[in-house]
Amino acid sequence: MSTALLRKGDSIVGVQWIDVRTGPDARASFERQHLRGARWFDLETELSSKGDPAMGGRHPLPPTERFVRLLSEHGINSDADVVCYDDKGGANAAARLWWMLTALGHRRVRLLDGGLAAAIADGLPVASGPMPPREPVVYSVASGFERAFEERSPRAPTVSIDEVESALAEGRRLVIDVRDAFRYRGEREPIDPIAGRIPGAINVPLGENLGEDGRFLARDALAAKYRALLGDRAIESVIVHCGSGVTACHTLLALAEAGLDGAALYVGSFSEWCRRKPIATG
Repeated sequence: MSTALLRKGDSIVGVQWIDVRTGPDARASFERQHLRGARWFDLETELSSKGDPAMGGRHPLPPTERFVRLLSEHGINSDADVVCYDDKGGANAAARLWWMLTALGHRRVRLLDGGLAAAIADGLPVASGPMPPREPVVYSVASGFERAFEERSPRAPTVSIDEVESALAEGRRLVIDVRDAFRYRGEREPIDPIAGRIPGAINVPLGENLGEDGRFLARDALAAKYRALLGDRAIESVIVHCGSGVTACHTLLALAEAGLDGAALYVGSFSEWCRRKPIATG
């Protein structure tokens, strides 16, 4: 069975679905149709903090205590078999939740391969209406996991803007930009104020993690793809970023599925970098 993904044919008995659709009508869309028993988490208010994009990007991580409280309020404890999904095949915010739970030390969390559309096509049961209330639980994790999350757990390391800059200047690390190629080249920037890329970063669009059916490549194919890219580099020397530290988690999940745990997330990503550092185009 795959480690990071719930693939077609895997058992869904006892799983706790978490819907992480985004956008102005995300909650309304959830209430119109969602996987039966799902809870909905809001990327903007629950899986991120607000702040100055120049000091942490558009989606900085929330305080650990607030995230743990969110899990508790939804009745999710450390024994829950969590499966995250969105309506973009995990390329929106579901992978971010997967990464956050993994960073917290939660061992039983996967992403639904293909997202909501694939699940409905596969005949998974759906429901409509708002989330029913849940009895809060105490989210208990093994000693030290909350602290490790705050201190950049080795299981899910993060890097700062200055660490990215020094690593590139010294040639010590491989920085992967998972945004679309047109954004990487600086042809057009639909979200951030300046188009371009971090100088020295390479581009591996996250869509390359998927096959023509919109589902993740097989584990062996992902392993072959990324091992060829890395060559003799250790996975711990890799930094992954996107626009704001959300969709980069899609590639971190693909790496984990390929058996390559240990790459770091640059949470601030291009949304922070473009406001403070030189950029490249072309």
